[in-house]
Amino acid sequence: MRTFLSIVIAVGWSTLCSAADKPNILFIFADDQCFETIGAFDRTDIETPNLDKLVERGTTFTHTYNMGSWSGAVCVASRHMLNTGAFVWKAEQISQKLNGGSGKKGKSKGAAEPENPWPDFQKEELMWSQLMSGAGYDTYFTGKWHVRAKPEAVFDVAKNVRAGMPNQTPEGYNRPIDGQPDPWDPSDPKFEGFWKGGKHWSEVVADDAEKFLSMAKKKEDPFFMYIAFNAPHDPRQSPKEFVDRYPLDRIAMPENFLPEYPYKDQIDCSAGLRDEKLAPFPRTENAVKVNRQEYYAIITHMDEQIGRILEALEQSGKQDNTYIFFTADHGLAVGRHGLMGKQNLFDHSIRVPMMAVGPGIAAGKKNSSPVYLQDIMATALDLGGAEKPEHVQFQSLKPVWEGKSDGYDAIYGGYLQGQRCVVKGHYKLLLFPRVPKAQLFNLKEDPFEMNDIYEDNQSRAKEMFADLLALQKETGDKLDITTAFPELK
Repeated sequence: MRTFLSIVIAVGWSTLCSAADKPNILFIFADDQCFETIGAFDRTDIETPNLDKLVERGTTFTHTYNMGSWSGAVCVASRHMLNTGAFVWKAEQISQKLNGGSGKKGKSKGAAEPENPWPDFQKEELMWSQLMSGAGYDTYFTGKWHVRAKPEAVFDVAKNVRAGMPNQTPEGYNRPIDGQPDPWDPSDPKFEGFWKGGKHWSEVVADDAEKFLSMAKKKEDPFFMYIAFNAPHDPRQSPKEFVDRYPLDRIAMPENFLPEYPYKDQIDCSAGLRDEKLAPFPRTENAVKVNRQEYYAIITHMDEQIGRILEALEQSGKQDNTYIFFTADHGLAVGRHGLMGKQNLFDHSIRVPMMAVGPGIAAGKKNSSPVYLQDIMATALDLGGAEKPEHVQFQSLKPVWEGKSDGYDAIYGGYLQGQRCVVKGHYKLLLFPRVPKAQLFNLKEDPFEMNDIYEDNQSRAKEMFADLLALQKETGDKLDITTAFPELK
């Protein structure tokens, strides 16, 4: 009989102990949640006690961005970037090539292998979950996916895979109209939406997460859980008790409210865009307050479900060796700048909340380093000892929370062909090439992006334009913006 020591010599100590030593990864993902919608961020108009606990227990990355989108469905681009690790325009190419998933590395599912969707990569090394699986992790998924690969093929366990959004109804659009009865009730299950199937989708996600943690409790292998809520995407529905917490007199109007954004048509945010059809034109105070009331209510309802997940993690006995990451795929305007959706490059739509909790991460700390939400993918690979393939362009957050990195030198943003931006330091250069219109904002002095200082700061604008051109090259952005802004060359 071989002794324990001989086994160690034969296979290597690191291999024998690697699975038990690796930390668990619990990733909780919201949909359409703006960076400012956390009670702990000095907000008195929203209640998020469980997200507040993550703020207290870990580090909040206060300047976390989404790169933008090649699609009006910004969540599609964000999630492809997250799961492939590729920057936005490279992720678009991968999205076009994906044809339904692939087999898992090291864990055969017994299914036939489809044609290689992206010849430059090994199929088993394409997706986040597959990379974690190859590093010895049991992988679990529930909720919103919205990626062109089947989650059942790339996770060990996948339950209640949801569409991009719950079904809307005609009554959910162009409302409320001042002086007319509101045909929509966010608490009435008859409109289906989040209640389609009989139980609110956020509650189903929490049910699944509790079951996953119960399963993981019995296993020695580390787990990677991808827990994806559809909330607070519209239709913004929640039980009546949550809506009642937000009477309209509690809802503050956005500081940068506009009845209508003057360039909406040239920047692909016209009245025909689905998100923008949710409220009537011109925007009114009542319509904005009602939409924000329902937005806050569904966030608070989701927060309650997150509390259930955190409690289940504690009860599993695995909390001390688990990293928890919370973020959203992008933000949302909900009345800011006269817009309702996420199809713009203002901070309310490209910045998201992001908290990290776990061993070695400082508690109650705020880190203002500029980062991308998709850095969580590279971070999980780093923590889990998974090899980072060349196609993963995002960076690990670990050096940032350890004080060894200040994040990215500059942040890139691009939406379709009508908007580009670059954020560097406290400044944002925002370009609308179809107008054409260039704007410069000092985000420290003007966080709501209301005071354009472009005309008086040409030298800074030119420097940032050069930064944007370099980022275009790095991200694979082929849009020529120089012809629209010859003064910035």
